[in-house]
Amino acid sequence: MMDTTAPGITFDAEGNCSFCDVHDRMETAFPLGEAGRETVRRQAEEMRRAGRNRRYDCVVGVSGGRDSTYTLWYCVTQLKLRPLAVHFNDGFGNPVAGENMVRTCQRLGVELRTITSDWRESKDLKIAFLKASVPDMEEGTDLGIATALYGVAAKEGIRHLVIGQSFRTEGIAPLSWNFLDGRYLRAVHKQFGTVPLRRWQPADPGFNLGIKEMFYYAFVRRIKTVTLLYHLDYVRTEVDELLVRELAWKSPGAHYSDDLYQSLIYYLNRVKFNIDRRLFNYSALIRSGQMSREVALHRISSVNLIEDEAVIALCIKRLGLTRAEFETIVAAPPKTFHDYPNNYALLQLLRGPIKLMSRLNLIPESAYDKYFNCGT
Repeated sequence: MMDTTAPGITFDAEGNCSFCDVHDRMETAFPLGEAGRETVRRQAEEMRRAGRNRRYDCVVGVSGGRDSTYTLWYCVTQLKLRPLAVHFNDGFGNPVAGENMVRTCQRLGVELRTITSDWRESKDLKIAFLKASVPDMEEGTDLGIATALYGVAAKEGIRHLVIGQSFRTEGIAPLSWNFLDGRYLRAVHKQFGTVPLRRWQPADPGFNLGIKEMFYYAFVRRIKTVTLLYHLDYVRTEVDELLVRELAWKSPGAHYSDDLYQSLIYYLNRVKFNIDRRLFNYSALIRSGQMSREVALHRISSVNLIEDEAVIALCIKRLGLTRAEFETIVAAPPKTFHDYPNNYALLQLLRGPIKLMSRLNLIPESAYDKYFNCGT
């Protein structure tokens, strides 16, 4: 499904694309079946050892969507871990997803801790990235989720973050569509923001997560990340049935609809940047045997259902923008992270250490491929 709208994509003589090469390498690196289950058992035992004499074994990031709900269920019921569920609230959560989180944690007997961002900061960052005219306009929330997990782990002395993400069902976005970098965020905020960002503190990082902060969490606090679903036979249709049966889970709607702001993001990506993020999502599902290419092509021929005009209008209103102001943003020339100060050159120099940190689970396992093998 991936095509030349993805910057930096390459094709070999047989027509295989570079994103398929990444998927193949990751399939080999993270096998399923008994090998995957053994990896998960080993990770669970490590989390239990690290959590001994502590209240929690790990932090699990939750949103109320399918992936994070299943990850929490699996940690509690299958691995017998004592997780602390952490949710980052930026003011755009889907009420259905919120109800899922509360009900799930109640049924599983898990504490749910919601980290609510300062609305002034969160709103200001969203507007700043809209004005920056870049496709990765959810930068603030993406970094906010990460800092919420790290901040809670640092505060509670927890050594493991469990993330409900799977390359087999989500794929990996091209780099210029979603470049996560604290320096990039600060540069955009400096140019377009109006509300000062609060200073970084280990247990209250705010929106600060650059190379220095990652070094602190990974090497000083020795916090590891666990991408549990990389190692499990995770089939969405089967998981949906399980979650409904076990937790009375309700689908928030289209994939990523646990975040209402995604409706505006998908709309802007399509009309302004000629980006359809379903390309890498559906490609991953096709490679994993969970969707046929024919079905994917049929779906992608229509506008994504997540683009709900009523929700888009709600997001614009919540940001305090008029429709005219929003249309001015839509009409501005497209840019990418390369148009703003960032750490891309430094990351290239740190390629070796980043690869090692990915292998040691000091950062998400997909980080190396994300920064070096998914476009430029």
